[in-house]
Amino acid sequence: MNEKPKEPKLLDRLRNKIRLKNYSIRTEKAYVNWNKRYILFHKKRHPREMGAREVEEFLTHLAVEKNVSASTQNQALSAILFLYKEVLGIELPWLENVQRAKRPERIPVVFTKTEVTALLARLDGIHWLMGNILYGAGLRLMECVRLRVKDIDFEYGQIAVREGKGQKDRITMLPNSIRTELQRHLDRVRLIHESDLIDGFGEVYLPYALERKYPGAGKEWGWQYVFPAGSRSLDPRSGKIRRHHLDEKLLQRAVKKAIQAAGIHKQGSCHTLRHSFATHLLEAGYDIRTVQELLGHKDVSTTMIYTHVLNRGGKGVISPADILAPRQR
Repeated sequence: MNEKPKEPKLLDRLRNKIRLKNYSIRTEKAYVNWNKRYILFHKKRHPREMGAREVEEFLTHLAVEKNVSASTQNQALSAILFLYKEVLGIELPWLENVQRAKRPERIPVVFTKTEVTALLARLDGIHWLMGNILYGAGLRLMECVRLRVKDIDFEYGQIAVREGKGQKDRITMLPNSIRTELQRHLDRVRLIHESDLIDGFGEVYLPYALERKYPGAGKEWGWQYVFPAGSRSLDPRSGKIRRHHLDEKLLQRAVKKAIQAAGIHKQGSCHTLRHSFATHLLEAGYDIRTVQELLGHKDVSTTMIYTHVLNRGGKGVISPADILAPRQR
């Protein structure tokens, strides 16, 4: 008599559902980790035996005892709700009794044009190119490192950002100042790809199960990463040896060093270049709706935060001290 196959473990079912929905491996790791912590917090009780009350207790624990940020608490909530809805098929009632972590009301750090110039001047090679794309096109860090060759349109002077935040696509500009160097860079990347093909590799990860729909597409030039890693590595999901995109930490470190070398004392990062892109466009007089579209913001209120940066120093009001007659010395 054949034994009934065992049902996969809960976290394996969670992983399978995440992959089915084509979430990134970073999201997969985060969601699995948060649900592990949730289960361990409640002394390994099965989530099916728990509900809204236990979720509220865990999230309140994160805010009150662990002092996590609002974004971290929201990520934990998203992970747990995904488990209940997508894996267990349970809709939890609205969570009203969670003590929310406070979201600080801060205006974004923005570099001046002089500071951006100094920062970019201290980046070299591939990091210089990537820094210019972050600032010149307003890309997020991961949007930049995940760019594919087919996303760069030299003729129309634009970059297609695929699956940005919220799984949305958008179009932004390709800075004229980097066209020549970017083309040279892609020529070098193509040689690396051709060498990989000769060695029996050259296949890149494809989203949305396109690998099954279009066998062989992963080896096509257009699907290759614009900024590939320096070596091939094992894909943890498929078990294949592939050349992934550049590790984003390398760019983060390079930008941090450039900020220090430029003598900039603001707490800046790669994302500050995106903030600077938006602010400088508004300074130049571009319509806020246009900037919203280029940034990929769902709501214009998110883009409006940059108007607060423009109006710093008393919302543009002239200080009465500057209206007084100059002091005679």
